[in-house]
Amino acid sequence: MYYEKCQRNREIMSSVSPRPADPQTPVALVEAAARLLEQEGPAALSTRRLAAAAGTSTMAVYTYFGGMDDLVRAMVHEGFARLHQRMTQVGVTDDPVADVVTLGCAYRANALGNPHLYAVMFGGSSMGGFSLSNDDRQHGRYTLEVLVGAVRNCMAAGRFHAADAQLVAHQMWIAVHGLVTLELGRYLIAPYDADVCFEAQLCGLMLGAGDSAATTAHSVRQGVKRYGDLLAARPGESTQR
Repeated sequence: MYYEKCQRNREIMSSVSPRPADPQTPVALVEAAARLLEQEGPAALSTRRLAAAAGTSTMAVYTYFGGMDDLVRAMVHEGFARLHQRMTQVGVTDDPVADVVTLGCAYRANALGNPHLYAVMFGGSSMGGFSLSNDDRQHGRYTLEVLVGAVRNCMAAGRFHAADAQLVAHQMWIAVHGLVTLELGRYLIAPYDADVCFEAQLCGLMLGAGDSAATTAHSVRQGVKRYGDLLAARPGESTQR
């Protein structure tokens, strides 16, 4: 894992410098790099600009990451780690369809709270000479397994048709990802703004998977409310990490 490598580098750095390394420095560098990429493009990713944006030295860029390739890769890993944290907070209730809805809310909230990382995670930012490898693209697939499990619970409860849970989860991921991408680009405006379209999309996805109209409406309301309650229980988180 990239931050384990960072920890080893911090230990080396501390051994040769009397000033203790700040454990938040690699995270600050990752966030600053993602922000510069999205706002100004790859030309902005010089070590000098990056260090200034993160409030650290140019030496720290090389100490923690070795080069820009590893830094971009660390952005991808950090973005998916934050998404996974959001999704695993959802848990399991006695309404599996509401659980799926709540996971959709978590996915959207993570993107809105980390827009710069989100763009890098899915190759949405131009990265100059660096391009995501197949391994990079598939790295975050572990986050999808949370949704796959929730879909399987819906099928076991008779709320969804018996089908390929992986395929159903992929269809839901693709749909919500598309909406979030449009929302981040500010394409969704009243009267069909992101909130209106998101709730309609959730209802359509649940119905398409086999749920009934009567139970879907209730579960969507419950799932959206539940995620709001989860955020309220964590003051300051909102759409932030």
